[in-house]
Amino acid sequence: MSELDFDTFLGLQYDEISTDICTAHREVTDHHNPPYGILHGGVLCSMVETLASMGAATWAMAEGMAGVVGVHNATDFLRSTRDGTIVGEATPIHRGRSQQLWQVVITLDDTDRLLARGQVRLHNLQQADAIGGINRAGPRES
Repeated sequence: MSELDFDTFLGLQYDEISTDICTAHREVTDHHNPPYGILHGGVLCSMVETLASMGAATWAMAEGMAGVVGVHNATDFLRSTRDGTIVGEATPIHRGRSQQLWQVVITLDDTDRLLARGQVRLHNLQQADAIGGINRAGPRES
C-alpha cells in the first residue's frame, strides 16, 4: 500500500475548504499529457470529483453526518491546455438530508479561460460502517 494519497498523486494544492466552497490549483506538466500533447481529461474529471467531494464532506460532517460518496460525475471539457496552472472551484447547488449536488468550474489561472465544468451528485452517509461493503471489522459477509 502506498503512502501517497490521491490528492497528492493528482498534484492538488488546496486554497480554501469550507462548507460553502472548495478551491484548489495544480500545475500542468508533460506528465499529465497523453500523446496528443494536451491535458488528459481524466485529470480534469478527477479534480471535479475531488473538489465536490471535499466541499460536500465538509458540509455533511458539520451537519453531524459521517461523510459522502459520489454517485454521479458529469464533466464537460470545453478547452484544452498544454501547460500552466489550472484552478478549480466547487460550490453547492443543492444540499439535502440524503443527497447533495455540487458544481465545479476549472479555469486556466493566467487567463481565467474556462477549461471544464462539472456536476457531482453525492450521497450523504449517516454512518461510516459499511462504505463500499467494507466495515471496520473487515469485508461484509454475504
